Amino acid sequence: MENKFSTPKGFGEILDHTFQLTKNRFKDFFMILLIFMGPVYLVQAILQLSSGTSFFREVGSDGEWFDQILTSFEESGTFDSSSLGADIGLIIIGILSAILAPVAEAAILFTINHVRRNEDYSVGSVIKEAFSRFWPIIGSSILFGLISLGIIIVPIVIIAFTGVVVAAAVHPVGGILLGIVLFLVFAILVGLLLTRWSFYFGSVVLDKVSPGLGRSWRLTRKRTWVLLGLYIVFYLIISCISFGVQMTFGMVLGNSVLLTLITNLITLVTTMIFSVGYGVMYLDAKTRHDADDLKEMLEEFKTV
Repeated sequence: MENKFSTPKGFGEILDHTFQLTKNRFKDFFMILLIFMGPVYLVQAILQLSSGTSFFREVGSDGEWFDQILTSFEESGTFDSSSLGADIGLIIIGILSAILAPVAEAAILFTINHVRRNEDYSVGSVIKEAFSRFWPIIGSSILFGLISLGIIIVPIVIIAFTGVVVAAAVHPVGGILLGIVLFLVFAILVGLLLTRWSFYFGSVVLDKVSPGLGRSWRLTRKRTWVLLGLYIVFYLIISCISFGVQMTFGMVLGNSVLLTLITNLITLVTTMIFSVGYGVMYLDAKTRHDADDLKEMLEEFKTV
C-alpha cells in the first residue's frame, strides 16, 4: 500500500495529496473523463452549430463590442422555434451526462484504489470495473438525489412560510431577518446531513455496498465538520477556475461554440480535481474507520 494512503491525514494533507495525485496521474484521469464526456461535448457542439451559433465568436447585433458580447448571452436564452430540435438535443445530452459522469467518477475511484494498493491497471480495465457497478451506481445516485431534493425543499418551504407569517403579523423587516437566520441554520444542517451521506458513492463503487447510505454515515462519524470544510474548499477552487476561464474567454469569444468547448474542457479538469479529492477523502475516512474497528476489537479481546 502507498504510504500516503496508509495513515490518516489532516485537512491540509488531504488537499496536498489530492493535487499531487492529480498531477502524477493527470493523463489517466483526463483520458477517463475524455472517453466518457468527450463524445457528449462533441455532439453538443454540433447541435450548437446546427442551430446557427458561430464557432469562433458570437456577438449580438447592436451596440459597441462589449455590448454585443453581452447581448449574445442574452439572445441565447430567447425562444426560437428553429432551434427547438437543438434544445431537445441539449436536454438529451444533459441526461446522458448525468448517466455517464458517475461512471467516469467510479473509474477514477478504481484508479485511485489501484494506486493505493500499488497494483497495475489500465484505463480500459478501470472503465470495465466501473461499468460492472453501473446499476448500483445509478440506483444509489437516484436515491441520494431524491433524499437531497427532499431535505432541501422542506427547509425552503419552512423558511418561506415562517418569513411571510412573521412579516405579515409582526414587521416586514423582522420577517426578512428571521428568514436570513433560518436560511443560515438550515443551510448548515443540510450541508452536514449531505456530508454524512455523501460517501454512499465510494461505498457502492469500492466496497460494493448498496445503497451505501448507512456505511457513509458510519465512515463520516466525528469527521463531518472537516469533510464539509473540504467540500467547501473544493467548491471554491472549482468555482474560481470556472468563473475565471468563462469571464476571460467570454469577453473575447462571446457565447460561441468555441467558448462552450473551452468551458467543457475546463469542466473535465475541475471534475477531475473534485473526483480525486473525493477519492482521497473517502479512502482516508475508510482508513480511520478500519483503524477504529481494529481498536475496538483489541479492546474487546483484552476484556475477555
